[in-house]
Amino acid sequence: MKEISTEELKSEINGGGKIFLVDVLDASSFSARHIPRSISLPYDLYFLKNFSQNITPDKEAKIIVYCASRDCKTSALAGQVLEKGGYKNIKHYTGGLAGWQADGNEFESGYPNN
Repeated sequence: MKEISTEELKSEINGGGKIFLVDVLDASSFSARHIPRSISLPYDLYFLKNFSQNITPDKEAKIIVYCASRDCKTSALAGQVLEKGGYKNIKHYTGGLAGWQADGNEFESGYPNN
């Protein structure tokens, strides 16, 4: 799974193309703040099933996962689960919410936003 920078993520978001930007943190975190264009899908034992049923079954879809910060490993686990499930175009925004904020970017709030 390819890791992407904040600049690369901003380019994906502003490019207007079809992406699935997935916040894997819990719903209360998503409600408080999330990166624009994000979808909330908390990581759990049913993540792959929930993703394919509620987000997209398209194995070629462009998917970017993130969590709280570089120290948070949840998004890496989520990306690995998606890859094992046959999804082919997974990227990992390792900076997470902390990296987005450190770069001076705005957040959205509220739930749901998908």
